[in-house]
Amino acid sequence: MTMLKVQGLSAGYGAADVLHGVDFFVEQGAIVALLGSNGAGKTTILRALSGLMPARGTIDFCGSNLTPCNAAQRVALGLAHIPQGRGTFGDFTVEENLAVGAYTVGDRQQIASDMERWYAAFPRLAERRQQQAGSLSGGEQQMLALARALMSRPKLLMCDEPSLGLAPAITEEIFEILKSLNREHGMTLLIVEQNADLTLQFADTAYVLESGSFTVSGAARDLLGNEAVQQSYLGV
Repeated sequence: MTMLKVQGLSAGYGAADVLHGVDFFVEQGAIVALLGSNGAGKTTILRALSGLMPARGTIDFCGSNLTPCNAAQRVALGLAHIPQGRGTFGDFTVEENLAVGAYTVGDRQQIASDMERWYAAFPRLAERRQQQAGSLSGGEQQMLALARALMSRPKLLMCDEPSLGLAPAITEEIFEILKSLNREHGMTLLIVEQNADLTLQFADTAYVLESGSFTVSGAARDLLGNEAVQQSYLGV
């Protein structure tokens, strides 16, 4: 079943378009990767999907047209976006950050239950629940960003550069968590990432973006073994 279908998506900053009518889809339960060099438009796609910037085109999400919806309405419909740099509130405690993530949820019992559920999934956060987010390590802040997004009970989780600024060992741990969210919790994932080799090893499908347009797409494993794609588009 197709969860997200994007057609003719164009967006930019000022008078200049960064995206030029891109088309792609995300199947329910899949891990989809968006790859490309800096400035290719990967972050712009996520910002356009989450309603953080104006965009043209059609965005169909679980049968709903997102085009007229603002960012808060898109979260309520099940779209969660972890921005580049994580976006945690450094002066808030871990628990306060999680509570902010549930701002679209009206049931307090559900919020409390979900909080304990994600504390169990991220035990390091449970140990630091009253600690200010700004004092956490980079890896712990990324875990908090994930848990906070999950508090909205999303159907689709979009992550922008989850490995940014993290040591290789911590990056692998974060990707194992993402894999677990997909396999054990059925979470559909749309990942923007520059670590091409690692991402292609765990994604189902990948799209390669160059100058605001997709140049290559297909099964992630096929792209991983495609030398021309690696050299020409991913720079590895």
